[in-house]
Amino acid sequence: MTDDGPPTSATPGAPAPGAPAPDAPAPDAPAPGGAIAAGPPGAELLRVEGLGKRFPGVVALDGISFDLHAGEVHVLLGENGAGKSTLIKCLAGVYQPDAGAIYVDGERTHLPTTAAAEAHGIATIHQEFNLVPQLSVAENVLLGRQPRRLGVIDKRRMNAVARKALARVGLKVDPRTPVASLGVARQQLVEIAKALSLEARVLILDEPTAALTDDEVDRLLGLMTELRDAGVGLIFISHHLDEIRRIGSRVTVLRDGRSVGTVPATTSTDDLVRMMVGRSIEAQFPRERTSVGDELLRVEHLTRPGTFEDITFTVRAGEVVGLAGLVGAGRTEVLRAVFGADPYSSGTVTVRGKPFPRHNVHAAIGAGLGLVPEDRKAQGLMLGASVTENVGLVSLPKATRAGVVNRGWLRDLAVRTVKDLSIRTPSVAALVRNLSGGNQQKVVMGKWLAADPAVLLLDEPTRGVDVGAKVEIYQLINKLTASGRGVLMVSSELPEVLGICDRILVMAQGRLVGELTHEEATQDAVMSLAVTEVESTRVH
Repeated sequence: MTDDGPPTSATPGAPAPGAPAPDAPAPDAPAPGGAIAAGPPGAELLRVEGLGKRFPGVVALDGISFDLHAGEVHVLLGENGAGKSTLIKCLAGVYQPDAGAIYVDGERTHLPTTAAAEAHGIATIHQEFNLVPQLSVAENVLLGRQPRRLGVIDKRRMNAVARKALARVGLKVDPRTPVASLGVARQQLVEIAKALSLEARVLILDEPTAALTDDEVDRLLGLMTELRDAGVGLIFISHHLDEIRRIGSRVTVLRDGRSVGTVPATTSTDDLVRMMVGRSIEAQFPRERTSVGDELLRVEHLTRPGTFEDITFTVRAGEVVGLAGLVGAGRTEVLRAVFGADPYSSGTVTVRGKPFPRHNVHAAIGAGLGLVPEDRKAQGLMLGASVTENVGLVSLPKATRAGVVNRGWLRDLAVRTVKDLSIRTPSVAALVRNLSGGNQQKVVMGKWLAADPAVLLLDEPTRGVDVGAKVEIYQLINKLTASGRGVLMVSSELPEVLGICDRILVMAQGRLVGELTHEEATQDAVMSLAVTEVESTRVH
């Protein structure tokens, strides 16, 4: 399959060095600081023809053709499961294609490992973090390329080089800090700094903005613009159509492992969505307002010094309550404390008028709470287990009699869940790690829906999810509230908060600073509250 047309006239570029990337530095040579060696503007850097990749029961790529030129941002767009991540993993040397060919600088190339891809000037930021939590930020940024002096790692120079790389992505953190102590957003920025520290002619970014704030997104897109204008070729996967228009040159749309076509980044939203899902989406946020019923959840004076203070709110049957605020405001921490996953020093949490012990997940589940966590891979799934085992995890007591698990009951539960949530999987016996990000998120939600919670806590429920799957998740939320349940949701996507939530609680510096109804809430109103300076000696 070929592209619909040649690169559009919008493909940008500026004169850039034409020399190939230099060899890796000798042990005592200066560590790479992120200098980019790129091809001449407009030159073809990368091309794939007829690429195919199969997994057990799944055709992930079916004859994909695609090319990338120096000085352009070529966007890959498609629903979760369309084949985007599989394609870039083939380009990054993680997967080996079963069919087709990859060309670098016009020459057919074999990329058996990630090291081979990097040697050909291809650097990749994967959707899944590729960091070593126990190592420092600097050690992660320069992993395998640490500067040495007399055969010993020069930590002072390593930290200095890492500090410069971190500055390029606007991350202000001590390079000696362990990566494990950073939140998801900061870990993502470390990944980006790590990739930029490689001398690369092709930079692949798989959902790099998913965990970033608006300011961090602006910084990253600005950096991508600089790289593009220097002649670097960038492959950019994003579900945010506004980002695509700001930075993209061309867009190739994938659906069901095939290329639907390549169009200019200026193509209308309706046309792009239609190419992605094969249908138009009537409304971006299909919220069905329902009558508000009895109080289901009450949180009073919840406090953990240094993290959040005096948090009080309620959630009623039939409503979606949003927790809005900037990264670091304490939203996720409050959600996890309410669920019992993290401790709090004072305050009470009651469900249907009954309190339960703090820092006790089992008690929270028994009371009627469920949590879809921010990091679904690390906290919400057993990646090495099947769809059946994941969906039935919370419902296991219902399937157990006299210590014997009724596996047929669990399988039937999984089959119903897969059908109801439209989860794309070859079977309920398939391992969850082999599903796309969107389908993994549906498995997490399905696990809790099967447990029938009174209130479902959602932390970034549509992060890394395409526009079609987002609508499906919103429809699941509608079903929950229509059946008399409540939803407490954290989201960093302000349009999502405004479109889905009936009430919005705004946090700043660990405190609740305001509440807005759906009718009162605007982007300006929420952001004005979110940047409130809070006077407190306990919350930092």
